[in-house]
Amino acid sequence: MRLTRRLLTMAFAASGLLGAVPAHAAPHGLGMSSDVVRTALILTLLAVIPSILICMTSFVRIIVVLSMVRHAFGMPETPPNPVLVSLALFMTAFIMSPTLTALNNNAVQPLLANRISVEEAMAKGTVPLRDFMLAQTRDADIEAIYAIAHATPPDRPDQVDILKLAPAFMLNELRVSFTIGFVILLPFLLIDLVVSAILLSLGMMMVPPATISLPIKLLMFVLIDGWSLVLQGVLGSFR
Repeated sequence: MRLTRRLLTMAFAASGLLGAVPAHAAPHGLGMSSDVVRTALILTLLAVIPSILICMTSFVRIIVVLSMVRHAFGMPETPPNPVLVSLALFMTAFIMSPTLTALNNNAVQPLLANRISVEEAMAKGTVPLRDFMLAQTRDADIEAIYAIAHATPPDRPDQVDILKLAPAFMLNELRVSFTIGFVILLPFLLIDLVVSAILLSLGMMMVPPATISLPIKLLMFVLIDGWSLVLQGVLGSFR
C-alpha cells in the first residue's frame, strides 16, 4: 500500500510536465476533478513513472556510483544488475522521502478527497520536486540548458521551466556521480599498479595482474566496510 501511494504521488508530481486538459475538450457536465478523469490521468501517468524516477530523483547519481564501484573491482557482472537497481531504488525512496511526503500531503490526498481540482494538484505537486531539483542543480547547468534552447534564463528560481530544469538536474547528477566515482576508482587503480609492478619485477609477466589484485581489492573493501562508506558518501552529497 505504501509503495502504491508513493507511485501515485510521483505520478501526480510529474503531471505538471503534461499540462492541463483544456476545458473545452471535456464533454459537457464532466468536471476535471471527476473520478473518470482522475482515473484516466493516474493510469496514463503510471506509464511514465520509470522515466520520472530516472530523470527527476536521486536515482541517477546512486546507480552510476554503484556501477562504478562494480567496475572498479573488475567484475562487471557482480553484484548483478537487479541487486544494484533494487539498492538504488531503496536509497532513492529514503532520500526522496521528505519530497514524496510533501507531494502526498499537498497534492495527492487533497485531490483524492475532492478538496482541490486536477489543475491545482498539478501546480502543488510540482513544487516539492522543483525545490529538490533546484537544491541539487548549479546555476551554470540551468544557464547551459537555456543557452542550448536559445532562451533567456529566468530571474527567479520558481520561474525555471521544469522541462529545462530536468535535463539541467541530470547534468548535475552525472557530474557529481563521476566525481564520486573518480575518488572511488583511485585506490583500486593504485592496487592494480602495485600488483603489476610486483609481478613485473618477479618476471611473472604471463600472470594476469587482475588475478592477483582482485582478491586484494575485495579484502580491502571488506575490511574498511566499503559499501557503507560509499552509501554514506552518496547520501552526504545531497543537499
